[in-house]
Amino acid sequence: MRTSPGAAYDLGYHVVWCPKYRRPVLGGRVKDRLEESICAKPAAHGWGTGALEVMPGHVHLFVKPHPKSAPSYVADRFKGFTSHHLRGEFPHLRSRLPTLWSRSYFVATAGAVSAETVRYHIETQYERTPTGESRA
Repeated sequence: MRTSPGAAYDLGYHVVWCPKYRRPVLGGRVKDRLEESICAKPAAHGWGTGALEVMPGHVHLFVKPHPKSAPSYVADRFKGFTSHHLRGEFPHLRSRLPTLWSRSYFVATAGAVSAETVRYHIETQYERTPTGESRA
């Protein structure tokens, strides 16, 4: 669990994105540089990282951002930063693809509490208070 002024949170995003046209261009030296770039980015934003897997045709990343960072913002930071660096370093990525990454991405939230636990907590909140009334 992490804290900030006025908040305690344990939030994680599973982010997946692909090269344009799903071309398998993320191998060899490109893969190594991509992994280095991705691992360096979260520190600049104060985010934590979990797992990272770079496949030839897509990237899986588990990142733990601040709650104020929207999923689209997180995905865009990684995609923009890595595209700029990789296309500058590897000219074949510029010649084979109009842009490195597809515009789409997948994001799912993950945390320490399951959806079922949250649902149970909400549905039984009145049963758990001493007088049966809301604590608001």
